[in-house]
Amino acid sequence: MPSALLVLASVLTVTTVALDNGLMRTPPMGWLAWERFRCDIDCEQDPKNCISEKLFIDMADRLSEDGWRELGYVYVNIDDCWSSMERDKQGRLQPDPKRFPGGIQKLARYMHDRGLKLGIYGDMGTHTCGGYPGTPLDKIKIDAQTFADWEVDMLKFDGCYSNSIEQAQGYPLMSKALNATGRPIGYSCSWPAYQGGLPPKVNYTQLGEICNLWRNYGDIQDSWDSVMSIVDWFFENQDVLTPAAGPGRWNDPDMVSVEPLYLDNDVSSR
Repeated sequence: MPSALLVLASVLTVTTVALDNGLMRTPPMGWLAWERFRCDIDCEQDPKNCISEKLFIDMADRLSEDGWRELGYVYVNIDDCWSSMERDKQGRLQPDPKRFPGGIQKLARYMHDRGLKLGIYGDMGTHTCGGYPGTPLDKIKIDAQTFADWEVDMLKFDGCYSNSIEQAQGYPLMSKALNATGRPIGYSCSWPAYQGGLPPKVNYTQLGEICNLWRNYGDIQDSWDSVMSIVDWFFENQDVLTPAAGPGRWNDPDMVSVEPLYLDNDVSSR
């Protein structure tokens, strides 16, 4: 176990050329909703745990008031199931009006007022993994601009309901679209996870030019076996993964690292 953890450290610290947006010079640290709260949208029966602005405000308060922010945990990241099932009349994504009555921009400003950053989730496909509106190729520019208008600081871009050809076009296009907005938005790509995580299907040189962060492997589950499967995979493939990482471009073992991307999801119970 100690040697495996040291391997993860090396995966995250080798210096190479990075995406030229000036972001994530060190591994991003913060809190993500998915592993603990999944796609719980039942705010009537489960108001404390449902995906809503209240949940993310509560998490922001914990990071800012309980000392986590000073340790570097500054991202509060929304995952899937945040949006309405329909785009608005202008074709823009919109948050669910009942669960996010203040809108995403108001939530972003709540984070910023506390020295935190807001992350959001999108999907390079017709639908998100949870069945919400995705971002197909013809919606990439408008969605990137929408996130910028909302003052979002990071985008996690998943890959459900898309194929390899669409992903090869869409992931680089979203990188360009985010940069074109003029707002600094960290870009987390799930592309390699959908291509098996390894060359020749995955081009890590290209990834470092378009993404700040990328998922290499499958989702973490709430079990020790899941954690160990991720650690083992990184250990077995360290010769490929280590040279790919460095300031501004990081391997993402999905909440498992020496400098963790995501804080313990059960922080609300502390």
